[in-house]
Amino acid sequence: MRIALGLEYCGTAYSGWQSQREGSGVQDALERALAAIAATRVGTIASGRTDAGVHATMQTVHFDVDVERPGTAWVRGVNSHLPADVAVLWAQPVDGEFHARYGAVGRHYTYLLANRPVRPALLAGRAGWYHRTLDLAAMTEAAGALVGTHDFSAFRAAECQAKSPTRTMAALSIAAMGDFVRFEFSANAFLHHMIRNIVGALVYVGAGKHPPSWIGELLAGRDRTRAAPTFAPDGLYFTGADFDAKWGLPSTRRPLALRLA
Repeated sequence: MRIALGLEYCGTAYSGWQSQREGSGVQDALERALAAIAATRVGTIASGRTDAGVHATMQTVHFDVDVERPGTAWVRGVNSHLPADVAVLWAQPVDGEFHARYGAVGRHYTYLLANRPVRPALLAGRAGWYHRTLDLAAMTEAAGALVGTHDFSAFRAAECQAKSPTRTMAALSIAAMGDFVRFEFSANAFLHHMIRNIVGALVYVGAGKHPPSWIGELLAGRDRTRAAPTFAPDGLYFTGADFDAKWGLPSTRRPLALRLA
């Protein structure tokens, strides 16, 4: 039997989604909890492999089991074995052809940035921070160059294992929320550190270190060494993936619900 489930997590205490030898990945915590309910080892596959310190409002996962359990066992039962910073939101049996990673046709992220002279305390670990006032109009103009299908090598981590650097950015928006800036990203897929590298470059533009045209130049140059440093993971949230309606899943997207204005 194949089960799909959706979960949320705060990534601050974890080495990312991916299972680690020392058991410090979100995947490790989930698989331990699933094993406690299934009474056997359970392997999982997720729609997005978030990095260390990155959070998720909706991560879609699938796993296969040979045992039958009531639907509540995969939600409340699993949650009773999970740490407080990880929670299953829903679970549903799916066809054996469903695949959480390869079946995802779009992925979505939010980056939350505190833009004020002092660092955030209430959102420590859950928001990035830049101390000088940013020019959102310049950042928005610069972000326009990134929408569409491009070679994103200039924003790709050196250790990225993707076979191709080409991705299609369906949408990229930037909005002010009081003294926070909210970035929204939608694409068919993302490269390793791609969003954090883009945020770092856009912050450079917003701070007046480069004109908006610099982003297009970076994109065309395909040289990671010419771009800005990778921004902190703290403010990055995986907000869901898109799947064909034929799978009949509950909502697999969940926007970050912070109201900071």
